[in-house]
Amino acid sequence: MRDLHVAFFNRSFHPDTAATGQLLTELCEGLVRDHGCKVSVVAGVPLLSANGQATGPSSSRILTRERHHGIEILRARGTRFSKRRFAGRFSNYVTYFMSACYAGLRLDRPDVVVALTDPPIIGLAAYLAARRFRVPFVMSYRDIFPEVARLLEDFHSEAVNRVLLAVNRFLVRKAALSVALGETMRRRLIEGKGAPPATVVVIPDWADSSEIVPASKDNPFARAHGLTDKFVVMHSGNIGLSQGLDGVIEAAAHLRHVADIQVVFVGEGVKKPVLEARAREMHLDNVRFLPYQPKDRLRESFAVADVFLVSLLPGLAGYIVPSKLYGILAAGRPYVAAVEDECEVADITRRRECGLVVPPANPKELAEGILKLYYDRELAARLGANARTAALEFDRPRQVAAYAELLKQLTERSR
Repeated sequence: MRDLHVAFFNRSFHPDTAATGQLLTELCEGLVRDHGCKVSVVAGVPLLSANGQATGPSSSRILTRERHHGIEILRARGTRFSKRRFAGRFSNYVTYFMSACYAGLRLDRPDVVVALTDPPIIGLAAYLAARRFRVPFVMSYRDIFPEVARLLEDFHSEAVNRVLLAVNRFLVRKAALSVALGETMRRRLIEGKGAPPATVVVIPDWADSSEIVPASKDNPFARAHGLTDKFVVMHSGNIGLSQGLDGVIEAAAHLRHVADIQVVFVGEGVKKPVLEARAREMHLDNVRFLPYQPKDRLRESFAVADVFLVSLLPGLAGYIVPSKLYGILAAGRPYVAAVEDECEVADITRRRECGLVVPPANPKELAEGILKLYYDRELAARLGANARTAALEFDRPRQVAAYAELLKQLTERSR
């Protein structure tokens, strides 16, 4: 039988640094390298990062073709405005969607079409391509709209939310399968969007446990930033709208009396300038902001942390699953999760005993959780060891294999 040909639709893909794009890139690389699949991706032109810097080359053509590690990339051209404002994000999404519909007509015939959720309407372009080729259509949910639209602090529109709700309900009905990141997200799709229960499966996100491993804190990254002798409380990854990071700044104020505790943000995002300004206003010398670190530096930067932070705004449990958790587990570090009890992160944390759970949007309890691990180093070490063990449950090869098996079984049934 010929190789399985999978066509993915998602704006963010290599070389974009967004978590969704990086995870999709790893999935596609694994399907090609380890499972003999042919993979095409209808992606967007790399966008401007949150600080306004270009993340990759551009072109004036509506559609260009590239190859990356055996993956065919169809670059659907759209605008490349900064993501700081809604108008820029909206333009980027809509222009990419329109070009992606055209790109779907230029695909070699796939065996299955899979849509992610960047932007939330891209599933419609993927569905049209699947209908054209008469092949199964799969939705892989990274977040669920319109609930996540509340993150857009500079834009609120009931009309747009109604459209997004209708789109989501349409897509879950039309999808042969929908992939959720956890049981709470699965329940959201079934109860809130009307997805047929038999069609919704769970495949979590992942980290590569061979690339991110427990390592010594005394390393070049720590020495370069003067963190070797500090107790580092780290938030690593996108500094965005969903995490409620204002509360982390407030928690840092509760910790300023402990001289060797440093709260360190590593990464970029639309909230970074706001948080930096707030930390300056509060004269918080125990808060630092460091730039985004490429994948080949994550082992060092993660090793600097004594405690990690995972947070999510109240009301978003199951609509978003913080993917940063899996890298933290692989690094073998304890963490404090400021999330709701029904969040997937809380379930993993308690079931595997690898961190502490505190209520979201509660800076005082977040600070108390950090202090508990600061004063009880034996507890912190035990939670970190449990985290590394838990990481093997979410190792990249295991989750890529789950996708490969799911898609192969689906296409065999279809044939």
